Amino acid sequence: MCDTLVALGNSTEDGSVIFGKNSDRDPNEAQVLRYFPRMEHSEGETVKCTYIEIPQVPETYEVVLSCPYWIWGAEMGVNEFGVAIGNEAVWSKEPYRETGLLGMDLLRLALERAETARKALKVIVELIEKYGQGGSANPNFQLMYHNSFIIADPREAWVLETADKYWVAEKVRDVRSISNCYTIGERWDLASPGLVEHAVEKGWCESRKDFNFAGCYGDREMESIAMAAGRLARSMNLLRENKGRINVELMMDFLRDHGGGGWDPWTQEKATICMHAGPGVVSNTAGSYVGHLTDEEHLHWFAPSSSPCISLYIPVYMGGVGVPEELSRGEGKYSEDSPWWVHEKLARMIHMKGYSRLAGEVRAEIEPLQKRFLDEAYGARRECLGASGEGRRRKLREVTDRCFRAAYEKYREWASKVAKVEAKERPPEKYYEYWYLQNYAAGINV
Repeated sequence: MCDTLVALGNSTEDGSVIFGKNSDRDPNEAQVLRYFPRMEHSEGETVKCTYIEIPQVPETYEVVLSCPYWIWGAEMGVNEFGVAIGNEAVWSKEPYRETGLLGMDLLRLALERAETARKALKVIVELIEKYGQGGSANPNFQLMYHNSFIIADPREAWVLETADKYWVAEKVRDVRSISNCYTIGERWDLASPGLVEHAVEKGWCESRKDFNFAGCYGDREMESIAMAAGRLARSMNLLRENKGRINVELMMDFLRDHGGGGWDPWTQEKATICMHAGPGVVSNTAGSYVGHLTDEEHLHWFAPSSSPCISLYIPVYMGGVGVPEELSRGEGKYSEDSPWWVHEKLARMIHMKGYSRLAGEVRAEIEPLQKRFLDEAYGARRECLGASGEGRRRKLREVTDRCFRAAYEKYREWASKVAKVEAKERPPEKYYEYWYLQNYAAGINV
């Protein structure tokens, strides 16, 4: 389960493109932040993706990627040109392949090879048509799916939806979101050859007149299990209701959303963009990203932790600035040297001891601290507009490092306080048992 959102310049406060994504994964699957500079590659060189090896290109671009720890590719990321991509699991009537490129591999390959959103779309569909999608997206059991994407740059955005080697693409007009379901129906801007003819041959429709991509190719049962329709409706409502005033802070709020007031993490009845796992919900938001895509010094905000509702977004710049090395640490077991697991332990204590009360106290401190991060990051951005060289990189990296240290100092401070709190809101038994087993598997004592 994931949600990806975008607002074009005709719908944002400052005329820029603003992108956002929550990556939802297994509760014990750390999601790490990886940075790769622009690199040149030798003729004949290959690149080993998660499951298959393919030819490398002569040059790959600078990228920052939010990745499940065991996967070569990424759930979301951005490159030096301000191309940002998020992918979603979707289930189709087409067969699934035992091996091939994961949607996350396709995402990273496109970011490394494309200077624009349109070119990134082209990279993905060419790779799909040549190598196919395939392989399990879970390290513990077989999980097969196809992929949809929002691909954005500082000028435009596209929605790309795939079913094995078949695909359709729609150019975004103002605001758009996707979830774990197909959203393109009777109208599109680009499509793979033979798309409609294949559906007719399969008996999914009679002719072009009654063809609907989502209706013909989508697996409605799996979409229902993923609760995709409710989350998609919620994200689109948030975008539409705020057209003209969407900014980075508001996109962060969207990604922290629990479907309105009165949300209870133990009942999980509402469509919620910030996902919390439990007996009936297998995915937990494992990382979150907001991209402020401009033609100048674009600025990116990563919450490299679960539960964005109780997380801070850290500023990240491109142009050789990089990210703290510590953010690349983390696997499937608790580790004190992994920032992801440091926050995760705090999040689990809050849930087990009383989310409604404790999360509110944490959020009250998050808001002014997040505001401080925003002020510092945009102040440094203004100072460095048009600058280059080591002085620029050093100044911007100092801001990233300072915000990172401040965030994780707070997480440890809050964890010490929560550890001393008496649990007054014991979760329902099924919920308690679910998290007891997750904590045991991860080696966390909360």
